[in-house]
Amino acid sequence: MDQKQRVTIKDVARAAGCGIATASRVLNKSGPASAEVRARVETAARDLGFSFSAIGRALQGGRSMTIGCLVPSLTNPVFAEAVQGAQEVLSGAGYQLLIASSNYDGDADNEAIATLVAKEVDGLIVTMVAPERSAALNQARDRGVPVSLMFHDPLDGFVTAHVDNFEAAREVARRFADLGHQRTAFLSLRFSSSDRSRNRYAGFHAECRARGLPDPALIELDEAEANTPAILAEVLSSLGGLTAIFASNDFLAIAVQKAARLVGKSVPRDLSVVGFDGIDVGRLLDVPLATIETAPEAMGRQAAQTLLDMMQGGGCAQRPPLPFDFRAGATLARPRTESRDDDQVAAWPPSVHSLKTDLKQG
Repeated sequence: MDQKQRVTIKDVARAAGCGIATASRVLNKSGPASAEVRARVETAARDLGFSFSAIGRALQGGRSMTIGCLVPSLTNPVFAEAVQGAQEVLSGAGYQLLIASSNYDGDADNEAIATLVAKEVDGLIVTMVAPERSAALNQARDRGVPVSLMFHDPLDGFVTAHVDNFEAAREVARRFADLGHQRTAFLSLRFSSSDRSRNRYAGFHAECRARGLPDPALIELDEAEANTPAILAEVLSSLGGLTAIFASNDFLAIAVQKAARLVGKSVPRDLSVVGFDGIDVGRLLDVPLATIETAPEAMGRQAAQTLLDMMQGGGCAQRPPLPFDFRAGATLARPRTESRDDDQVAAWPPSVHSLKTDLKQG
């Protein structure tokens, strides 16, 4: 077969009697398909002499064969694993990934998007501060650049690969309540700029109220404060009566354990701690971390496959959230039953602003 008669993925889909997006998922081994459809696609590809590299050739007309990927950080293994998953799918389709990180900075997000679009990427996979408010991202879409989000909860006008942050956080509140915890807190970085953290707090707060518990204290720290154990220890000391803390990611949960030791508290005897993400290092701690375990690599694969489907003329309907699990670990236990002098307990719960003000004045 000469250059002009090369087999395309459209030919395979036609021969198999299925859509182009379905054929792509089968050939990339990156999405669901029945055994019957999978067999038809694989037979058609074999009979027509179609190879994985042909996917890239089939899509190549007038394209750069590059995909821009923006994440907040590559030091957090959650984002690194998601990028790896996306890369596996895209490399099978003949694409190269151009990766940028923004350190959770909205201006850096916009600059990165503008740079990637200037490099004429064929699509974008994005985790950023506020995609719904990003001028650069809206300009990219206006230019016809398809966008697939990762980690964000569903947003109007976008498709996203995500877990249900609200429901996952409710599960943490249920675990606390079932063990008898009353005074709890939610610890977050960049609460005002992270839809993930806000939705986790909302779910945690809602389930605490549903269980008749006091509203959880909301603690927001910046990165420097979170990385300074003495500051985090001051926060814990200021929360008299606190028995359980839900951290918006595993790194924060690990930091809480170190800070607790500075104020003479033992985890989980004096303070239960639960994180979010399920990073592997949490299993290796002396006291393995209890956490919400997600599947970031699967999230990256789904985001990439959604983007391929969009670029190949398939639909862009929002997919259901990916599953999560509660990993029990060893940082969650019943609260101690020893009596406390209520006169020494601070009003509950303190606000984010009062905590940060107290720390600055102290």
